[in-house]
Amino acid sequence: MARNGDDGADSRWQRLHARLHRNRALSATTKVIVTLVGTAVLAAGLVMLVTPGPGLLGIVAGLAILATEWDWAERWLAAARRRLQAARSAAESTDPQVRRRRVLWASGVVAVASASLVSYLVLSDWPRWSVRTWDRAQSFLGFLPELPGM
Repeated sequence: MARNGDDGADSRWQRLHARLHRNRALSATTKVIVTLVGTAVLAAGLVMLVTPGPGLLGIVAGLAILATEWDWAERWLAAARRRLQAARSAAESTDPQVRRRRVLWASGVVAVASASLVSYLVLSDWPRWSVRTWDRAQSFLGFLPELPGM
């Protein structure tokens, strides 16, 4: 599998991959770390599909990370790259005024939602359910800080 069309880079990649899988413990550790990092990037990409951010780019990046260790991710990566190219073509053909209007609208929605949340927290303090949930999370994960104002 050619990574970027450069044979030198491809052989370096193969040597690194072989070195990371030279024994069972290192191989398992590599697979776990790559899976965790790739899944985190993929999840961030999925979140960015519904929030502001480059969602498809995050999905492709997460699948590219996972494809270094998993064959199924390589198959999904090919489909995601096709969708990314289609989205890129659609974005390039969009009128610049429409694009600016969409960016301004999305920025306004994020600003209003953020201001509403901050106003609610300032006026009403933290909701009881969030304090209970945070306290429970702190009991499991001791490194979490206290909520501001608590």
